Amino acid sequence: MNTAERDLRLEMLNSLLTTPHRKLEQVAEIHKLIVELDPIFYGHLAVWYQNYGDVRDHKEVFIAHLLTSNLTAHRDAGFVMLQEFPPYQVARVVDFMKQQRNKMPRSARTAIQRYLKTRESNPALFDRAALRGRKAMKHLYASLHIKPSERANAILFRNTPPEGSLANVLKQLAKAENAAEQARLIVEFNLPYAIAIGAIKQLTPVVLVALINSMTPQEVINNLKSLKDRGAMDHAEVKKLIDSKLDLASKSGRVAAFKAQVAADTADFDADTVAKLEKVTNEQVKRRGTISRPTALLVDKSGSMDNAIAIGKQLAALISGITQAELFVYAFDTIPYAITAQGKELTDWERAFQHIRASGSTSIGCALEIMRQKKQVVDQIILVTDEGENARPYFGEVYKNYCRELGVMPNVVIVRVGSYYNWIETQLKEQQAPVETFTFAGDYYSLPNLVPLLTRPSRLDLLMEIMVIPLPVRDDK
Repeated sequence: MNTAERDLRLEMLNSLLTTPHRKLEQVAEIHKLIVELDPIFYGHLAVWYQNYGDVRDHKEVFIAHLLTSNLTAHRDAGFVMLQEFPPYQVARVVDFMKQQRNKMPRSARTAIQRYLKTRESNPALFDRAALRGRKAMKHLYASLHIKPSERANAILFRNTPPEGSLANVLKQLAKAENAAEQARLIVEFNLPYAIAIGAIKQLTPVVLVALINSMTPQEVINNLKSLKDRGAMDHAEVKKLIDSKLDLASKSGRVAAFKAQVAADTADFDADTVAKLEKVTNEQVKRRGTISRPTALLVDKSGSMDNAIAIGKQLAALISGITQAELFVYAFDTIPYAITAQGKELTDWERAFQHIRASGSTSIGCALEIMRQKKQVVDQIILVTDEGENARPYFGEVYKNYCRELGVMPNVVIVRVGSYYNWIETQLKEQQAPVETFTFAGDYYSLPNLVPLLTRPSRLDLLMEIMVIPLPVRDDK
């Protein structure tokens, strides 16, 4: 692996720590480069991320590049993987191919056609897709000039849904005279909250119970603020049902790790609800793997490093929840501050960090120096910093002494924040020390993407794991 190729792979993994929030063009360039220069790795990475990644934007860009690749194996894999997407994501993949890739290969159009015809052949599947993604479904038919079936046409374009279709049931819901009838329709037809709520004139506890019963744990988390605003938390039985859904979310394999935490930050929920949301986050992160190596987390608190402190708290909670070995946490400016939490939850780390303020000059080496003096031996060091260092002891010098005196050579993972430098990375590479860098330009949704690196012995182990994942193969050729 030559240096240029290796750096490109690292940059690709780095890009997964961004959260484009539908501005897919922000990550398009690195995808375009690597699919051209290292298409074999790119194909395996796309499948790996589909299985283990958290950010939907990246999944869409991967599929779009697979479908427009010059490799048949890529196009076939994209064909298969696209079939699992909800309509709104398929529509975004189509738009990305047209706007960013400037092409729509015949196989890609066939993939969309297969997607739509599969749903048309299964009325229940089609109705749910059309109910949740009506605008996206219409966009797919119209933009690709795919002729809908008579039933699909009646539901999507003529607005004359047949008896028994969910679209027709939604019309009945809007006309229902009382809460009991509304609740019956919601329960009997399992109408989704986001759609049904717009057809209901007055929300009663009976209707709320019916709506929440029909929701998945992820949907409850996504709509928790809306439920609170509509009074759901004020009724004991309704609140109990919400709590039961949040308990299920901790065990579900279809819940995004940090969505619960973000939900907890968006509204003034009661302490019990916040605790349940934090438990969801912790349990979902644990599903990604466990850290078996002693680890140090060193967080830069020097001037203007408020972002580093915020990310450091999140990482401390994330790591402490999945580690099976010792974890040492320090904040630093020109002196180290040992940070100890009373538990492993985010609230515990919030309290532990509560008096840490960004100020002072920067000695990134001071925290490692105190670890050397205390003989705190670790196998990996996570640095959250902009790498700007202007005071002794310098990290590169301390690292050399730490390794010599304690007989270890820890892997260093630098999580870059703000307007960063490459000072520490350069110093460590001159020593031929194992160092990896991530540029954190995203938000908390993408933090779990660090977990695969922290739970593997090295970046090489992660790359090899990615490379052995097989690409899906079409079965219709």
